[in-house]
Amino acid sequence: MTGRVQGVWYRAFVADATSAAGVTGFATNQPDGTVLMELEGEEQAVYEVLEECRSGPPLARVTDLRIDAVDPTGSTRFEIR
Repeated sequence: MTGRVQGVWYRAFVADATSAAGVTGFATNQPDGTVLMELEGEEQAVYEVLEECRSGPPLARVTDLRIDAVDPTGSTRFEIR
């Protein structure tokens, strides 16, 4: 996630979205000002969370969302790192 995504409760917003959708994984701030997320769950649920992430919380301004497929880790919860 790029744009204004740090210091605007973005990771907490993602945690709420994943909880509602039954998606697990993590979100972490990166030194370059972006947020890195890894989402795991049913494909439709993950896509629904990603759609919410395109806008984010009210103070956020998402300018780009890059999606890469990765192997599942078997995570059982969503973690804000």
